[in-house]
Amino acid sequence: MADEKIVPDIGHNALRIEVVTTPQQFLHVMGIRAICYTEDTHFPMDHAIDGNDYQCTHVICYLGDEPIGAGRIRWFKDFAKSERTAFRPRFREMRYLKAYCDFVFNHAAKKGYSRLMVHASPKYARLWRMKFGMKLVDKPSANYFGEEYVELVKHLDVPKDAITSDCSIETLFRTEGTWDRAARYETMPRP
Repeated sequence: MADEKIVPDIGHNALRIEVVTTPQQFLHVMGIRAICYTEDTHFPMDHAIDGNDYQCTHVICYLGDEPIGAGRIRWFKDFAKSERTAFRPRFREMRYLKAYCDFVFNHAAKKGYSRLMVHASPKYARLWRMKFGMKLVDKPSANYFGEEYVELVKHLDVPKDAITSDCSIETLFRTEGTWDRAARYETMPRP
């Protein structure tokens, strides 16, 4: 299954979820984060938007052409970490969050990761456990900005067609998340 877009059946609404590949999409992610993190959590802006934003994969959710949610995935040696998941207040519906999580889980698995980690406050940790099958890790919690954070993990089923060093050179040239379709320059004749 190509993971560049997941479009659940939600009636006439057109929900689409994509890996960020354009400056405009990146600005949409930053806008959503600024709205949600600085207002909802009162985190300072330099924490809501930080240096890790340049070393990760951003994911954006649109309803029609309206950006409604976003998050990022950071990649480590043997696990992926989902962070900064945020939906604008009027779009905080389980169907949107579920579609987003399914996309992130599938994307990480397609890259060959069998574990995905989340750090969350106990309030949201309960949601991650109950709705998305994540398990609490037996590790001391951390205190960040006066709030407790716990670690959760989800074990992912890595597909047989996961991206590995055995993939074709063409596949490894393709843009993040579009590994299943030929890139524009693959089909150009040689000069």
